[in-house]
Amino acid sequence: MLSKLPPECRIGQRKLYYPYLCRNSNPEEMGQRPGQVIELEDVVIRFAGDSGDGMQLTGSLFSDAAAQEGNVFATFPDYPAEIRAPQGTVAGVSGYQVHIGSKPIHTSGDLADVLVAMNPASLKSNLKWTKKGGIIIVDTDAFNDKGFERAGYAKDPLESGELDGYRVIRAPITNLVRESVKDLGVDHKVAGKSRNMFALGMLYYLFNINMETTMSFFEKKFRSNPLIVEANRRVLTAGYDYADTIEVISNTFNVAPAPLNTGTYRNLTGNQATAWGFMAAAEKAGRQIFLGSYPITPATEILQELSYHKQFGVKVFQAEDEIAGITSAIGASYTGSIAVTTTSGPGLSLKSEAIGLAVMTELPLVIVDVQRGGPSTGLPTKSEQSDLLQALYGRNGEAPVIIIAAQSSGDCFYAAFEATKLSLEHMTPVILLTDGYLANGSEMFRIPSMKDMPAIHPPIAQANDPDYKPYLRDEEKLRRQWAVPGTEGLRHRVGGLEKWDITGHVSHDPLNHQRMCELREEKVNRVANFIPKQEVVGPEENDLLVVSWGGTRGVILEAVQQMQAEGKKVSMMHLRHIYPLPLNVEEILGRYKKIIVCELNLGQLVKYLKINFPQYKYHQLNKIQGLPFMVKELVDACNALLED
Repeated sequence: MLSKLPPECRIGQRKLYYPYLCRNSNPEEMGQRPGQVIELEDVVIRFAGDSGDGMQLTGSLFSDAAAQEGNVFATFPDYPAEIRAPQGTVAGVSGYQVHIGSKPIHTSGDLADVLVAMNPASLKSNLKWTKKGGIIIVDTDAFNDKGFERAGYAKDPLESGELDGYRVIRAPITNLVRESVKDLGVDHKVAGKSRNMFALGMLYYLFNINMETTMSFFEKKFRSNPLIVEANRRVLTAGYDYADTIEVISNTFNVAPAPLNTGTYRNLTGNQATAWGFMAAAEKAGRQIFLGSYPITPATEILQELSYHKQFGVKVFQAEDEIAGITSAIGASYTGSIAVTTTSGPGLSLKSEAIGLAVMTELPLVIVDVQRGGPSTGLPTKSEQSDLLQALYGRNGEAPVIIIAAQSSGDCFYAAFEATKLSLEHMTPVILLTDGYLANGSEMFRIPSMKDMPAIHPPIAQANDPDYKPYLRDEEKLRRQWAVPGTEGLRHRVGGLEKWDITGHVSHDPLNHQRMCELREEKVNRVANFIPKQEVVGPEENDLLVVSWGGTRGVILEAVQQMQAEGKKVSMMHLRHIYPLPLNVEEILGRYKKIIVCELNLGQLVKYLKINFPQYKYHQLNKIQGLPFMVKELVDACNALLED
């Protein structure tokens, strides 16, 4: 990666020289002629600009084009909560980070090798996320006194020395965009909206990426407006040609295709993957989906994605509030549909009473909680592992539910599928925890064949079964049968009042209440017999065990693998199944000299582990900044613990 170049200019064990990155160097003296294409294993690029500059689209298009080249990738959208922050201010900066590679990519990267800064505010807020020695591309037309003032700069950062140690490419992007489309009759305001495409063209040249994927996007997106198609094509090409002609770019880079299994791949966000997972589960279960939800950041796109697929029998209801969303889903579950409701932390709080209703009625229901920074409205557009304790304990009475956590954007597909399978086959609610980082981020996703997905067998009660009783349970799972209304001979009561064991009549008997609470808890606990044993990355006995859960898997895996390559005695246990825990977790914890629990909160999983396994000592690494872990943060914390 480019950050490893200064001062030795090395990538891995290969010495590769970058004359314009290594300061005070001469290409001829270093054995390299200008114009060489440099091979990279991976690279991190960050697009940053005002909220109206289209940085999210730019990053997504770059990801798609890189995927067509055969690269794998992971992305991290980073946008503000303010809908219309003052233009040119730090509060209004929107960013999109892309990590592409020819090797497995587990994270969106730590610091950026290349930063595209469309205005002074984007430079100010993103310079700290850029590696020393990296490339910074700026639109000099936006670097004026007005821009400096709005960004909070006392003087021009391009001349102040603040960027010493970086390779700054100054491009008059705004004026070049206007020049490229002036004969089309496009006014300056419309032309200015395509500045991002000029910068994208420069990046395509810099990394030898074909532009045809993006050209095709223009034709499809703006097919009803040929003028806009032509304007964007011209601006993209102008950016590419400009990068090709300026002398400051003396070499370009290439990231080789990654070895991939044969199949169909998509650039898929976590929210899209979640929606697809539900549709796959519906096909395998032979049931229709009903989603009842109230829009909330960052979960809304699940509702949107499912709404596009009515041809698959998907029914979507945008409710007036969170309570209506979940109660409508419970009603759909009662009628025999796969019931889903989606939300984030504040909405999960509002849904808590209705989750208890689903527990009491013992109906299948999947609650997707796309976690964000809290409490209250908190940080709506930032990611945090904020809701684990709420998912575990945030209901009145004894109301246990299954809890699983997705591990990556692509894994949201499999997590949604598994959550549905567990909910249907065990007749109980499931909370699926994802987070804003996974939901909005994307990665290369290989679309699985439906024949390879496991079967789902909900316990549907049969008509006129003489032995049917509403709360008669099977021996293995302690689940009751799912009696669809209108089925002959299966009339029964449902509701929030306690039910009598077997018959389902309303009951206030104290002994029966205790028995029913114990049965409902044991039913969830027995799920541990139907989930995989917990796996460990690394030796089964070691000096240090790194414990994590949910969306932190990728970055922690990369950190652990880096330490293992250095000979450090480190292993990793990443939890996907939270409640119940896999049966062998206690055994695993007992094999290691030290345990560190890493979370994007103040220690929610570690509290849960202390309750269940108090005999062990747990160290903690906690980050609660609305940002993912960096590999370096994890490596430093683990090394300090190993040396202690």
